[in-house]
Amino acid sequence: MTKKPWVRIIGWASVATGAVAVGIYVGRNLRARYLLNHRTPYDFYSHAGDNGGNVEFGVGI
Repeated sequence: MTKKPWVRIIGWASVATGAVAVGIYVGRNLRARYLLNHRTPYDFYSHAGDNGGNVEFGVGI
């Protein structure tokens, strides 16, 4: 039984695409965990005390 070359090409392409998809998924989860565990106090209080943003509201222009 010999396989046709295009079947083999499609098979290897699907395996490669699946491996890339799994790698991207695992990489994003690992990066999200890393960033979650390495937060600083500036991340929690980045806009504490900002009063300059409310100046434009209610001007009526």
